[in-house]
Formats: sequence, C-alpha cells, structure tokens
Amino acid sequence: MLTQTCRLALLLLIFITLNLTAFAQEVFPDGTPIPEWFRQHKPTDITKLGKHYRITDYYLSNDSTLIQTELIQSVIDKAHENGGGVVIIPKGTFLSGSLFFKQGTHLHLEEGGKLKGSDDISHFPLLMTRMEGQTVKYFAALMNADGLDGFTISGKGTIDGNGLRYWKSFWLRREFNPNTTNMDEMRPRLVYISNSKNVQLSGVKLINSPFWTTHLYKCENAKLLDLYIYSPKKPVKAPSTDAVDIDACKNVLIKNCYMSVNDDAVALKGGKGPRADKDSNNGANQNIIIEDCTYGFCHGALTLGSESIHNRNIILRRIKVNHAERLLWLKMRPDTPQTYEHVLVEDIEGHDIGNFIFIRPWTQFFDLKGEQVSGTSVARNITMRNIKLDCNNFFNVGIADKHSNTPGYKTKMLDFRFENIEVKAKNFLETDTSMIENFKLKNVVVNKKKLF
Repeated sequence: MLTQTCRLALLLLIFITLNLTAFAQEVFPDGTPIPEWFRQHKPTDITKLGKHYRITDYYLSNDSTLIQTELIQSVIDKAHENGGGVVIIPKGTFLSGSLFFKQGTHLHLEEGGKLKGSDDISHFPLLMTRMEGQTVKYFAALMNADGLDGFTISGKGTIDGNGLRYWKSFWLRREFNPNTTNMDEMRPRLVYISNSKNVQLSGVKLINSPFWTTHLYKCENAKLLDLYIYSPKKPVKAPSTDAVDIDACKNVLIKNCYMSVNDDAVALKGGKGPRADKDSNNGANQNIIIEDCTYGFCHGALTLGSESIHNRNIILRRIKVNHAERLLWLKMRPDTPQTYEHVLVEDIEGHDIGNFIFIRPWTQFFDLKGEQVSGTSVARNITMRNIKLDCNNFFNVGIADKHSNTPGYKTKMLDFRFENIEVKAKNFLETDTSMIENFKLKNVVVNKKKLF
C-alpha cells in the first residue's frame, strides 16, 4: 500500500509528465519547440523598476496647449543618470515632440494620463532611422528607444499621435500629386523601438498615429500585451497607420490586443530591393505569435510585406476579426527576393471580411535600381485551419501581372494546407489549386458546398 509521501510523489510525477507533454506539443510550424517565454505574459510591475519620476514633480505644467518636450526629456535623462527608473505620466494631457528613452528608463502612463504628440513636424528631429524597408534619414518617432535591454511602456493611459493635421495634409498632397509616396508628406511614427531586447508594451492605448503606430526594428524578445491600437477610417482616413510593424525581429508576442487602423494591423517588414537580402541593415522575422486578439477595420489582419525578404514561423491564432479587407495577405514583390515560410493561421472567427486569402504581386514604388532580382521568391508551408467567417472573396490568388516578366524574377507557391474551413463568400472565385504545388484541402466548405 502506498504511503502518503509516495502518493504525493506519484501525483507530482504525473503533473510534471502532463505539463512536459503539453509543452512538447507546442511547436512552431516548422516543428521547433515554442519556448516557455511565449507563455509568460504578466503586466509590467513598475514597483520592480526603480525610482518613480512623476513628471509634474519636475516643473511640468498640466497644460494641454504647451509643448514640453525638453522638460519631459530632462526627466528621462535624470532617471538614466540616477541609475534608471520609471517616468510617470499622471492624469492630464502633456504635449510633446520626440522623446528618447535611455538604458534603465521606463514609461508608465497612469489612468487618465496622456502623452500627446505635437502636430508640428519641426518638433521631430531628422536622423538616420528605419522606414519602409530602408535605412534612411527620416523623422524620429514620438517615442524612441534604441539599443535598450528591458525597456517597458505600461499603464492605463494613452499615447496620442494627434494625427489629424498630418492626415489632412497627406490627402491634400496626394490630390495635388497622385504620385505622392507615403514618406513625401512629413510625419512621425508613434512608437519606434530598435536594436533592443526584452521589451514589453502593456496596457496602454496607442491612438491617432500620424504614420506607423508601433514599429519594432531588429528587436529580440518583444511582447505587446493588452494594447488598444486605433486610428480612424473616417471621416478622415489615417493613411499608413499600421498597428504593428515587425521589421527584422526575432521572438515577438502580440497578445490580447485590440487593433483597428486604416492600414495593416500586423505587417512583417525586413527590406526591399533586388539586393535586399545582401544588405546587413535588413533581416528576417522569425518566431512571431499573434494570439487572442480582436480586430476592427484594417487592410490586412496579417500581412507579409510589402518590404519583406524572409518570414519564418509565423502564427496567427485564436482571433476575432471584423471588417478586415484581408485575413491573410502575402505581398509578392517582383523587385525583391522573398521567402515566406511556415505560416499558421488557425482558430479564427470573423465577419465582413474582404478576402480570406489574398496573394498578388505588390508593385507599389516598384524599383529594380538598375539591377536584377536573383533566385526564386517562395511562399511555402502555409496552413490555414479551423476558420469560420463570411467574406467577399475566398481564394483571391494570382501571381501574374505586368511585372511578371521582370528579368531574373521567378515566384513559386507550394505546400499549402486548408483544413476545417467554413466560409460564406459573396463572390465565388474559383479555387485554382494548380497555382500551388502540393495544395492539400480537407473539409473546406464554401457557401455550404464542400469543395474538398
């Protein structure tokens, strides 16, 4: 007969075995284990981050009409000089231009606290930065953090980009010159974090960005938790206000976020141009998980491109999406070598979606720069399963356009799998399986008709 100690030891062994089994079952699409790091998603505890620096204790006025960039920056600098700490934004609205965080400093916005960006571009300095897959001289963001370990933004407050003037100016310029590019109208991003690791953004509202909302570049181990990210579709469209741009990063978790923006929700970047894969400023995105999120309007719930060279182990799961123009969007750029591989989209509910899957050449600002694309661009090992939604188009896929004969450019799609999918589509576009090598479909129902 087992003693009490033996019974407890046996129960403990069973518990450990079950947990190890569950852990072993959690793998990325390429079969590699998902690290425990992805299961840890606690809100930031600012009591463990050093001294607190409430900005109103350092000569700042609670005045929403007064630009106070220098004073806020001086509080950040003081925290850094004293060994680090948390810069706290209390209840009220504080207007600022670009702020630059340093090692050991953090930002916390209390409920009712708002950092609001200036709508004067002269309050955002020009510097070498990363934009649209290029390292160029452009404007700093409102919030900037470069080369930091452990940087956090937290709280229940708001970072407001105050983008209305920028949006109006962009559309006016586009009306005057239809060839206006995204960067021709001078406007800052909201949050830019680069060359950093162990980053966490949690709880805050990120709204009304003039340009991209959250841009991560060459970051490793970054978590975005419980964020509310918003920019309007109307009455004035907020152009190119992507919720999250992931640019040459490794290990990124986006969890329990709400995203509704007038462009892509989550876009994977990394570089563009015929020699983009040879440029050390560019890079791949690897091990990206977006889960348990809710989407409002956006152009793409998950978009690979338009400036992207390699994306591997990408998971979008357990989401509810409403009014997105595309659920999964693969932008195949004829002037750039690309590999999109090991992508999993699963456990999705949605309505009023434009396209279930959309794969087309992306030729905006097409530029071979006098060179030739080498190799073959590939989309492979793409799995979509356990999905129920209504949309306009189910299978909107094609790789032929006027740039298809670009010298040196070739593209290939292979090893796609659709499983347990129920779709109601307004426009039934034929599912042409011949375009994809080794395209497997199982229990796929469109308009109550089982296709495969």
